[in-house]
Amino acid sequence: MELLALAVGPVQANCYFLIADNRDTIIFDPGAEPDEIKNIIEANDLKPFAIILTHAHYDHIGAVNEIREAYDIPLYQSSIEKEWLEDASLNGSGRHPLIPEIVIDKPADFYLDTMGPTQVGSFNFEVQHIPGHSPGSLVFLFKENGFAMVGDVVFQGSIGRTDFPYGSQDSLLKGIKEHILTLQGETVLFPGHGNPTTVEDEILRNPFINGDM
Repeated sequence: MELLALAVGPVQANCYFLIADNRDTIIFDPGAEPDEIKNIIEANDLKPFAIILTHAHYDHIGAVNEIREAYDIPLYQSSIEKEWLEDASLNGSGRHPLIPEIVIDKPADFYLDTMGPTQVGSFNFEVQHIPGHSPGSLVFLFKENGFAMVGDVVFQGSIGRTDFPYGSQDSLLKGIKEHILTLQGETVLFPGHGNPTTVEDEILRNPFINGDM
């Protein structure tokens, strides 16, 4: 298994390419710059077969239409945010003066609403719901492989913003403690923005987690 990352858009959201040995690829959060995403796919001989969203804020969905159409692949998300794809006021693009309104043409093909072990193609992982940054935020735990895709739940030295509509710092911290901090300390966390980190580093250095705030 291989993982590539590409920071896209004005707020540099991380789009991830999770690649199996046969080059089958899940694209996590294609947030902007579809041409750059396509360049990564072509340059690495990837075979995209699914798009998965950690959540449906505009900076994580902006290239969904183009990538979905180009490769004719299904979209997975939480049903809690299914209306966000077509509603710019919900996904945040309609509230941002410098961002054009983002509307996704079609609803998701599949909803990841059953928590726990899940299989998409040949990939096996655990899905967990951690609201607080957004109501439908999901994390994807690849425990056997030693990493997790955590979206905007937790960052290197910080946590996701909770001052957006439907935000809750209490809910976010509760979910982090239940589903992230219980992972092995060396587990690598791949966030929606910024650099990867580890569970151990965040326990030691993240002021939201260790009580230094």
